[in-house]
Amino acid sequence: MTPWTKDELARIGGADELQLASRRSNGTLRPYTTMWVVRAGGDLYVRSAYGTNNPWYVRSRAAGAGRIRAGGVERDVTFGDAAADAHAAIDAAYHAKYDSYGPKIVGSVVGSHAVAVAIRLVPAEASAT
Repeated sequence: MTPWTKDELARIGGADELQLASRRSNGTLRPYTTMWVVRAGGDLYVRSAYGTNNPWYVRSRAAGAGRIRAGGVERDVTFGDAAADAHAAIDAAYHAKYDSYGPKIVGSVVGSHAVAVAIRLVPAEASAT
């Protein structure tokens, strides 16, 4: 594992949307799914707005790895868990970035129900450009 660079954190964390593709068992990428992304400290997170049965979420958790694109950065990642003490900061980041979209949609990715569907994006060794 290699950490995010400051530039990657700024560009991906500052992007309105992120595209995420999980890997199939043969190593190829599934089609990209567009979603919101937030930065909390030195980490990047996505959450499933439609719970644990959302197809992209199920595939990502099963695969454990994939690729993201956002802010002009394309990077191979693994899908990790958010630390238990990170969720308040993740909620705050979602509110700060996306509250203008209204409480109904932001409410789908913040709060205690969203803890179970948080994915920490962990950069893989080799980056793709």
